[in-house]
Amino acid sequence: MGLGMRIGALISAVMLLWAALAAEAMAASDVRSVRLWRAPDNTRLVFDLSGPAEHSVFTLSAPDRIVIDISGAKLATDLGQLSLANTPITGIRSAQRSADDLRVVIDLSTSVTPKSFSLAPNQQYGNRLVVDLFDQPSAAAAATQPPSPAASEPQLPVTPTQVPPKLTPVPSGKRDIVVAIDAGHGGEDPGALSPVKGQYEKNVTLAIAKELQRQINAEKGFRGELVRTGDYFIPLRKRTEIARKKGADLFVSIHADAAPRSSAFGASVYALSERGATSETARWLADAENQSDLIGGAGNVSLDDKDKMLAGVLLDLSMTASLTSSLNVGQKVLNNVGRITPLHKRRVEQAGFMVLKSPDIPSILVETGFISNPNEAKKLHSASHQQALARSITSGVKQFFQQNPPPGTYVAWLRDEGKLAVGPREHRVSSGESLALIAQRYQVSLSALRSANNLRSDVIKVGQTLQIPATALAAQ
Repeated sequence: MGLGMRIGALISAVMLLWAALAAEAMAASDVRSVRLWRAPDNTRLVFDLSGPAEHSVFTLSAPDRIVIDISGAKLATDLGQLSLANTPITGIRSAQRSADDLRVVIDLSTSVTPKSFSLAPNQQYGNRLVVDLFDQPSAAAAATQPPSPAASEPQLPVTPTQVPPKLTPVPSGKRDIVVAIDAGHGGEDPGALSPVKGQYEKNVTLAIAKELQRQINAEKGFRGELVRTGDYFIPLRKRTEIARKKGADLFVSIHADAAPRSSAFGASVYALSERGATSETARWLADAENQSDLIGGAGNVSLDDKDKMLAGVLLDLSMTASLTSSLNVGQKVLNNVGRITPLHKRRVEQAGFMVLKSPDIPSILVETGFISNPNEAKKLHSASHQQALARSITSGVKQFFQQNPPPGTYVAWLRDEGKLAVGPREHRVSSGESLALIAQRYQVSLSALRSANNLRSDVIKVGQTLQIPATALAAQ
């Protein structure tokens, strides 16, 4: 046999061996567990696999069913332990079509639209098969909780223990300022991990978000709307869509992230940066957050369906105004948060967080602390600290909107009627200004202005920053 033939035979043998090993690896994939989450408009099933496996999904009708075929897999868990309450799923069955091919049949009470994709291993999980069952419009109401008595109230996902918020009525025609509160991560995406086993960022952020909603709803003229009300996943782009549908005047995303070093500590507030991150920490955090969107299977979605020139002009105009407001409210929130917990940075950081990329809604991301730091993790899991954090965020949001109330809101009406106690403001002294002129401009007494700035005389300097006290009593 010639040298060429021997080499060819050797290559063929290696290829056959590789194919055999690959087939053996695929055949060794077991379904180790199945997890289920209910979201407002879909039900997510996650199959934890021992290795990669090919799959296919199709629907059947009369009765409605979803069939999932997983090649080279066997079932190594009990499907009967899944809680199917408040979902369109009435039962889950399985059978081995062959020695290594698994079929899972999902019985449904109504028709759904399935979407499936595979996920590679990460630091929390191994190989996974994700199947999302999206409610169809006619079936959405049946799969969620009973409708609210008030037709104007937004529908909430299935959270039986959650009591609908009681909002203080405002004068007819004077709307509330709506704050969309986004609890980071959720469901299949646990977020950052605490040094304490079983403590995840997704649970901390939801607890703080719910407390923030409660406190905002206690403020007359304000309404807090939760973007995520339970333990389920929402893609990053959809979070801003939900906020927009709720008519949000402000988007606040709550996080409790991790850092490579466990010694990192302190809270931060972020706004969007058009030119990228402003520090290495901001860039690292932004990349980690944006990568979580792949868990939603949305990594290849294209948004290039608009005329680029028109979209670019409109986006630039709107983004500039939105970013200015984001930095303003972000600094006020940061100043208040700094009164109850150490700060990582004393100015608003800017980074390319995808969840902040809303050109029409001022948006901030609040890192309440580093959950990777053992001391901060302990505080973040404390109800009292969560309440204090929520209180500080509420204070910053109130200060911003008292100075910048959207037209037609109750807060704007209070300001126009002279019944609003405008919160602390700052004034930078310009050439030719006197303390008396500044007091007259802001309609405060000269003595109040001196007191607010600890001035012993009326002498001020160009460039000096003065704190302007409140101008009127708040409405009772």
